[in-house]
Amino acid sequence: MTQTPQPMKPDQIESIASEAVSDALDFIESEISEDRIKAQRYFDGDIDLGHEEGRSRVVATKVRDTIRSVKPSLMRIFLSNEKYVEYIPRSPQDVGQAETATRYVHSTFTENNGYRILQNAFHDALLKKTGVVKVYWDQYTKGKTYELTGLTEQEYLMVTQEDDIEIIEQSMETSVSMDQMGMEIETPIYDVKLMRRKEGGKLCVEPVPPEEFFVDRGAKSVEDFYVIGHRTEMRVGDLVAMGYEFEEVSELTGISEHDTLAEAEDFERRGYEQSDEEDIKDPSMRKVAVTEAYMRMDVDGTGVPMMYKITLGGGQYKLLDYEPCDDVPFAVFEVDPEPHAFFGRSMADLILDDQDAATSILRGVLDNIAMTNNPRLSMVEGQVNIDDLLNNEIGGIVRVKDPSAIQQLGVPFAAGQTLAALEYYNQVVEQKTGVSRASNGLDPDALQNTTATAVAMTAQAQAGQIEVIARNLAEGGMTQLFKLMLKLLAENSPDETLMKIAGDQFAPIDPRSWNVEMGVSVNVGLGTGKEDQQAAVLQATLQTQMSIWQTYGPMNGLVSMVTIRNTLADILALGGVRNSDRYYLPMNPQQEQMLIQQQQQMQAQQQAGQQDQQAQALVQAETIRAQAKAQSDMAKIQLDAQKALASDDRERDKMDQDLLIKAAEVIGKYGTAVDVERIKAMQAEPRFADTSPQQAVTQARY
Repeated sequence: MTQTPQPMKPDQIESIASEAVSDALDFIESEISEDRIKAQRYFDGDIDLGHEEGRSRVVATKVRDTIRSVKPSLMRIFLSNEKYVEYIPRSPQDVGQAETATRYVHSTFTENNGYRILQNAFHDALLKKTGVVKVYWDQYTKGKTYELTGLTEQEYLMVTQEDDIEIIEQSMETSVSMDQMGMEIETPIYDVKLMRRKEGGKLCVEPVPPEEFFVDRGAKSVEDFYVIGHRTEMRVGDLVAMGYEFEEVSELTGISEHDTLAEAEDFERRGYEQSDEEDIKDPSMRKVAVTEAYMRMDVDGTGVPMMYKITLGGGQYKLLDYEPCDDVPFAVFEVDPEPHAFFGRSMADLILDDQDAATSILRGVLDNIAMTNNPRLSMVEGQVNIDDLLNNEIGGIVRVKDPSAIQQLGVPFAAGQTLAALEYYNQVVEQKTGVSRASNGLDPDALQNTTATAVAMTAQAQAGQIEVIARNLAEGGMTQLFKLMLKLLAENSPDETLMKIAGDQFAPIDPRSWNVEMGVSVNVGLGTGKEDQQAAVLQATLQTQMSIWQTYGPMNGLVSMVTIRNTLADILALGGVRNSDRYYLPMNPQQEQMLIQQQQQMQAQQQAGQQDQQAQALVQAETIRAQAKAQSDMAKIQLDAQKALASDDRERDKMDQDLLIKAAEVIGKYGTAVDVERIKAMQAEPRFADTSPQQAVTQARY
């Protein structure tokens, strides 16, 4: 009969969670811890092979040498790009947010010492199967203590009534003084010791030691599990600061009291034991075990399990707290994952046996060389001075009674033939790991008298294993890490924060508006050849971009200022300069669109200004033309007036002549005298008095 789901009580939750955690820890201790301890010992040069007294104890540290050779390549692949991870928008509205989120999350990751986080994660993945990084939001309260003395009552009330103030100690004294009337006045004076608390939060990204991480044996991935979590030790005072009661957590036990393998792993990693907790006199500084377990449980009895974060204390897994959550805060890095299983293989797992074999051969070679150079001797007892024989000084004298009393026990030199076997094991390790002298450019035999193309092909072929490792790290832990960071920043950031955009310039952003479902693309340089080849490709790309831009303009639909800026940043990154903001200002589609609009407005204003100038020039030309025409008309009028006056003068002269002739005729015909002078005076009078020449011309015409 099927049982109906019922809401769970706290003791039921504690029972289910503690049992799941215990089973997961048993799986880790029985199947995983021993391999990790052995890998750490081999990395440190401590192997399982025994040795004879007086013989070579040298170790061929293949595990350490290989891992140390791989890490620089991985760090260069991931960190050579300025933006080694980019967020991919899901919709057109996410385009601007994706660029802003990429810059802001990278800045936050750098503030959390991102280089050290990746270095630790890669190291653990190469050596101990998995590298685990924990991402969480730390909501903290900071307190600062102040001591104030001599406060008046008004000052005391002003200080103590603030919400973020907690009074620790206070005292009051009465001060007696005389007023102007001679009466005594009592005034209270306060001394206060108080604490001001400040609430805050920050994104924390921390690598988790492998022995502190656990998962059930049936888990397949960080998304498919029954229980997964983190078990560590914390100070009692830290738990009290998180809100737990001191009496509740002070009696909890630590990890070392219940888990010897976890302590052994910690010892192998550190190389020394930690201090004994029994010597700590302050109970608030004692370490206790704290387990964060993430499980899907039907706490409410709805029939639908939800993800819960369950906090357990001590080795008995006492329930301290439980709360629903959306995601598991772990990013898991693996170099050689096994399909359908949580734990894959580390690089150390691949070459542990080869380190034993190479060590055995190397010891044999050294022992053979030592025995050949310094062979054992046989002697006849009583015929040789023992002190002289034991003296290894070059040229030393050995006193004997019979020259044949000392004979060498010859050892044939076989090291020359044995070195071939050692070289064979070196090649085996190179084939397994992809780390070789040829891939590093250090093998003169393989690269001498070889064309540049052949050298490049040899190095690229040897780097195939490294590229696969890098891709596994990118698509696994790196993607998980930046997804978690994006979601936590979007969910927990304040309303508005500032982001550095260039130099000393900051811009306000609101992470709460980001789409947390944006995709993640890891920019790892795989299969692209050497840096010089990549630089040549980027230079050619930049030339093509500039050609398209100059030919078709900023709205060409293929190349933008953002893509050109990205190309310039990648060129600098290949040269080892990752801070491209010092040389090229940051650019995003919104800024580019704004600049294009501003440029279009400026062009429109310039065109309008040019049109105004043309109109003004046209008006000025028309004005000049009208003025010239007016001056021309005025000159013509003056000329006509002068012509009219000249014509009038000629008429008067003709009249004078005609008058004289007529007068002569009258005198001759009639003998009558004519008053010629009077007539001339009348003719001499102005014809057009008080008129201008123009008016005179006009009057003459009409």
